[in-house]
Order: sequence, then structure tokens, then C-alpha cells
Amino acid sequence: MENWLISIMNEYGYIGILLLIALENIFPPIPSEVILTFGGFMTTTTDLTIMGVVIASTIGSVLGAVVLYGIGLLLDVENLEKIVDRWGNILRLTRDDLYKADAWFDKYGPWTVFFCRFVPLIRSLISIPAGMSNMNFFLFLILTTIGTFIWNIVLINLGASVGDSWDSIVGYMDIYSNIVYVVLAILLVLFIFIYIKTRKPRR
Repeated sequence: MENWLISIMNEYGYIGILLLIALENIFPPIPSEVILTFGGFMTTTTDLTIMGVVIASTIGSVLGAVVLYGIGLLLDVENLEKIVDRWGNILRLTRDDLYKADAWFDKYGPWTVFFCRFVPLIRSLISIPAGMSNMNFFLFLILTTIGTFIWNIVLINLGASVGDSWDSIVGYMDIYSNIVYVVLAILLVLFIFIYIKTRKPRR
């Protein structure tokens, strides 16, 4: 996949970067780290500039996030209620659980959307619950743009600073991603454990 990404970026420049990053947001397995760090390296060998790559990648990220936000809107609470009504006994979920989760995101959603932009994989998927909770669209756009801009400018500058060794940054990002996934898995297990322990038994 790396060779395919690199060939598109070499051929189409800013437009290629924009489209690849937009696609990466919708299809997270595409590695944004490769696109951004190689994009930074390209600024040392082509006419591309760091700010140009940052702007193109940020626009692409926001476009992809908007698509996922729209998907979240289609999966709003009313539609989820129907799923819970039908499969709640199997999933051990009630409408009350759904409302609590929605209320939690209404309260902490803005900070969640912002900080999750720095977490691999989650940085893309967080747009779906934002849409599901009907988070204010303009606030979503602002926080997504700021968080994405910071993420992009760091990786692109790193790619530019190491030159031919840009792929070494990808290796470090893999380590960072694995650490984040382990931490998230531990937190998820703890959350499930606490949820089961504190939940009142049904009559």
C-alpha cells in the first residue's frame, strides 16, 4: 500500500494528498502517517511547501470527517432506540443506557472530538458518535480543523526534518499507535467491569 500512496502523491501533489487523507478518514486502515511524513519529505525534493501540504491534508481530513459525521446523523438516537428495543436483551442494553451515553457525549463531546484527533484510528471514527449525538456542526468543524491541523503540522514537519529517513517516523508512529491501543483496551475492560459491577440487576 505504501508504494501506491507514494505514487499518487508524486503524480498529483497537493490534490493527491488531499484525496488520500480524505479517504484515510473514511477508511482508517490507510496509514495517514505515511501520507503526512512522506508529504513532509516531498517538500524537500519538490516544489511543494510545508504549509501547502498542511493545508491540503487538513482540508482532506475535514472532508472525510464530515462524511463520517453525516453517517452518524443517519444513526441518530431514534434509530438506535429501535435497535435496542429489538436486540437490547442480547446486547444487555436499555434505552436508559442509550440516553446516558448520549448525555455523556453532549457534555464531553467537544473535548472528546478535539483530543481524539491525536489518537490513531479513533481520530477518524470519533466523527460518527459526534454525528449521532447531533453535536453542533460548526463546533464540530472548528474542533476537527484545529485538532487535525496540529496533528498534520507535527507529522509533516517531522517528515521534512528527517528527509530520506521519513519512513523511520512511521516506525515510531507504529509504536505510539500500539501503546495507545493497549491503553484503550485496558480502559475498555475496566469500563465494562465497573459497568457490570455497578449496574443494578433487573427485576
